[in-house]
Amino acid sequence: MKIATYNVNGINGRLAVLLRWLELAEPDIVCLQELKAPQERFPEIAIRDAGYRAIWHGQSRWNGIALLSRIGEIHETRRGLPGDPEDIQSRYIEAAVNGVLIAGLYLPNGNPRPGPKYDFKLRWFDRLHAHLATLIDLDVPVIIAGDYNVMPTDQDVYAPERWRDDALFAPEVRAAWQRLLDQGWVDAIRHLHPRDTLYTFWKYWRGAFERNAGLRIDHFLLNPPAVAQLAAAEVDTRVRGWEKTSDHAPVWIELTENGKRRARHAIKAERKA
Repeated sequence: MKIATYNVNGINGRLAVLLRWLELAEPDIVCLQELKAPQERFPEIAIRDAGYRAIWHGQSRWNGIALLSRIGEIHETRRGLPGDPEDIQSRYIEAAVNGVLIAGLYLPNGNPRPGPKYDFKLRWFDRLHAHLATLIDLDVPVIIAGDYNVMPTDQDVYAPERWRDDALFAPEVRAAWQRLLDQGWVDAIRHLHPRDTLYTFWKYWRGAFERNAGLRIDHFLLNPPAVAQLAAAEVDTRVRGWEKTSDHAPVWIELTENGKRRARHAIKAERKA
């Protein structure tokens, strides 16, 4: 089972890119972030024609998340992160699909720091920690995927000294991420690539992508049953080089029943396809 997360940075404006990637990569389940479209403007027909069922939580101009599946029904279990009835931002959606529980999230950016947006980000992290505590011990694979807007370590950011004061790299934010790991969640990319330089986001300006001056902010967190099935975890960087593309690249994992690792030469051939 191939599961992907992708911040599309505007689903209608980049629909052609999304559809091209779906056809090329053939993910089974996809978490999308930053739809930037109200509920009624989600391109359901185009997604269905590409072979995917979908549920989504839209929001005009900002935010918005969706779950896509080509391998079975999507049984929605939660829409919105619990813990704050006044939070109406579209940032969390959760469903059962083909034997796994999958959640897609778009964690607040938090800039400028300090300020109300940063305080909201930390509160959102606290609510996420409380909710994921109820999921970590489930005896089925649980995958929490999306744009977390955090670089966990210096290894996850180009020129870390330039980011020390940013809300994506602040000590409190990195500590909040570590609390999730301490809870028992496993960072899929770092689990399989402990020493590799891998980024998922590059700014549009100053040739950031060409220089590989990026950030790793799109993540998969897995509970122990999911880790036992983890066979591969990669960043599909080729998509970031396409015209009119998002500033993020898709990230994907592959689960198999026995967790047998994918051969690296096979993955490299897939990257080049």
